[in-house]
Amino acid sequence: MRGCLRRQPERRLNTKIMIRISNLIELDERDISESFMRASGPGGQNVNKVSTAVELRFDVAMSTLPEDLKHRLKSVAGRQLSLDGVLIVTSQEHRSQDRNRATALAKLVELLRKASIRPKRRIATRPTKASKTRRLDSKSKRATTKNLRSTRPDFD
Repeated sequence: MRGCLRRQPERRLNTKIMIRISNLIELDERDISESFMRASGPGGQNVNKVSTAVELRFDVAMSTLPEDLKHRLKSVAGRQLSLDGVLIVTSQEHRSQDRNRATALAKLVELLRKASIRPKRRIATRPTKASKTRRLDSKSKRATTKNLRSTRPDFD
C-alpha cells in the first residue's frame, strides 16, 4: 500500500463557492485573490524555504455588496482598505499555508460581518424637568462651595 498515492479532490473553476456573511449577504470565493509570501518571525528553516504567509485581496469597489455595507466597511477596515477600494487581509501566525489561508479568510469574514451590522439610530429625547432641577441644584451647590473657598477670613 506504500506505492499508492491519495488523490486530492479537484477544485472546479466553474463552480461557485459562496461564503456566507449573514442571512442576506454572500460572497463569491472567486472574487478573492490570494498571494503567498515568506513569513517573518519564528519557524526555523521553514521560514526561509516555504512561502507560508497569505495575503487576501478583495475588491470592495467592484463587488456586489450593498452600498451602505461598503460605506461602513471603510470605517471598520481602516488602513486595511486601500485607496483603490481593495481590502487587504494578511495572516502569518501559523507555520502552514493552509492554516494561514483559513485564518485570513476568517479575518475577512469577521470584518464583513462587523460592517454588515447596522448601527441603531439614536432617538433624540428631551431631559425631564426633574433632571433639569437636579442639574441646576448641583451647579448652585458647587458654586457656593467654590465661593466659600475664595473669600478670606479677616483676623482683625
